[in-house]
Amino acid sequence: MQNKIILVTTDSFGTGNDPALGENVMETYFTVLKQQSDLPAAIFFMNRGVYCLTEQSLCSLHLKEIEDKGVKVFACKTCVDHYKVENELAAGEISGMAHFVELSATYEVITIA
Repeated sequence: MQNKIILVTTDSFGTGNDPALGENVMETYFTVLKQQSDLPAAIFFMNRGVYCLTEQSLCSLHLKEIEDKGVKVFACKTCVDHYKVENELAAGEISGMAHFVELSATYEVITIA
């Protein structure tokens, strides 16, 4: 995974009738990811994905631990501004689209949509 970045565009993994299920699956994904020895180079959150980095999401606890292991975690500035969550971020740092383009030119992108 070291040669990959993960792009997260939603706060719910998968689609279905029950948003709580998708949020639970997303939390499970990050719980399992943080336990791996081979971690991605970075995780970039866009659109509703930025909610995963907020205090209201249990994902933020796991993402903070992933950050502590050296993985760069980024939140799209345009998205953070749109959803007005800058003061609620519990993990990650705000970055821009130019940075994502740079990362995607360097690393393979895995998208969670």
